[in-house]
Amino acid sequence: MTRHIIAMGGGGFSMEPDHLALDRYVMRQTRKRRPKVCFVPTASGDSEGYTVKFYAAFSALGAQPSHLSLFRPPTGDLEDFVLDKDIIYVGGGNTRSLMALWREWRLDRIFRKAHRHGVVLAGISAGALCWFQEGLSDSVPGKMIRVECLGLVRGSHCPHYSNQAARRPAYLRMVAAGRMKAGLAADDGAALHFVDGTLSAVVTSRPQASAFRVHRRAGKAVEQALDVKYLGG
Repeated sequence: MTRHIIAMGGGGFSMEPDHLALDRYVMRQTRKRRPKVCFVPTASGDSEGYTVKFYAAFSALGAQPSHLSLFRPPTGDLEDFVLDKDIIYVGGGNTRSLMALWREWRLDRIFRKAHRHGVVLAGISAGALCWFQEGLSDSVPGKMIRVECLGLVRGSHCPHYSNQAARRPAYLRMVAAGRMKAGLAADDGAALHFVDGTLSAVVTSRPQASAFRVHRRAGKAVEQALDVKYLGG
């Protein structure tokens, strides 16, 4: 069973509603004409507006959309609900709150099982961070903090890398100090595609979007630019 994780530093239907290249790319990994795509808006407090945008985008793409709310659960058997899907697509927002709620509802275990069963796992920002061992998050106002996540991808992650002024310096500083593991950073419009736990490709919806490996060497953080494939306009 091939296991896919697609972590978007930013972009997708919520940031690029007229250019759904990354969302199409996620759907293609299922090799199904009408995949079942489930949106998980936990990090945004189950924002109704965010969810409406998801349904509009993925209906237009020909998917079978649904969503998983923890404030209004669709069923008492969340595991069965999740394992029935082809794609789990996690939205952005507060990563710290997302992880706390997932653990309370045992969604962390359910998503690990879904991964083993070949359900494509994807997401943007908090929905990208959540799959790594840890990530750099702005979950606490005015601060950049380390959040422990699911650990399906080894190392750390930083989304919005070149797009939010505080992100890059904070990530470099924390990796250099050994406060975060070496990892991967992605700009808005860049997606890291892992196949069976290994980075297989970096695709972008924006010509200038980039992604980097970041590791510690002699007490400093070192960036290594990754090759990217632009998906076109």
